[in-house]
Amino acid sequence: MSGPRPVVLSGPSGAGKSTLLKRLMKEYEGVFGFSVSHTTRNPRPGEEDGKDYHFVTREKMQEGIDKGEFIENAEFSGNMYGTSKSSIEDVQAQNLICILDVDIQGVKNIKKTDLNPIYISIQPPSMEILEKRLRDRQTESEDSLQKRLEAARIDMELSKEPGVFDIVIVNDDLEEAYEKLKSVLIEEIEKVQDAKK
Repeated sequence: MSGPRPVVLSGPSGAGKSTLLKRLMKEYEGVFGFSVSHTTRNPRPGEEDGKDYHFVTREKMQEGIDKGEFIENAEFSGNMYGTSKSSIEDVQAQNLICILDVDIQGVKNIKKTDLNPIYISIQPPSMEILEKRLRDRQTESEDSLQKRLEAARIDMELSKEPGVFDIVIVNDDLEEAYEKLKSVLIEEIEKVQDAKK
C-alpha cells in the first residue's frame, strides 16, 4: 500500500478519541481520511450508512472476513465490527492519512499485516473518570455500560504492554492530549500538505 502512513487509534469508549479526531480533522482539513468500518449493529439515530459505518448483515460480513477482505475484525456486545482493506485503500488513493479507530483486538490483528501504521492509544486518566463520562452520555443500558467498562479495564492493561503502541496519550487535559497527538503526526501531516502544493 502506498501513500502516507496510516494511523491506528485505539482506546476505550469514552477516552476522548472522537473529540480529538474531530479537532484534528477540522484543523488539518483535507489531510486525513477516515476508513469507514463495517458493523452488523443497527444504525443509531443520525448515523448514515457509508459515512459513520457500512451497516451490513452478519452473513455478508462473515463472507468478507472468510475471503480475507478485512484487515481486522472483532465482536463486541453481540455485534461484529471490522475494517476492510478496500476502505483503507480508498483513503490512501486520495493521498490522505488514513485513520483507523480500532479496539485492542484490532491492533493485535493489524500488527500481523504489512500496513505499517503509527500506533496511538488514547487512555482515560482513570476508570472512575471513564465511568462518569460514559454515564453522562446516557446512551447505554446498565448491562451494556458494564460490558464497556470491562472492555476498558482490559484495554487499559494491554495498552501498558511494551511495543504495542508507539505512544500512549492519557487524556486528562484535552489541550495537552491534542498537542501530543499532533506532535506524533506532524511529520506525516507535512508530507501530505507538501504533496498538495
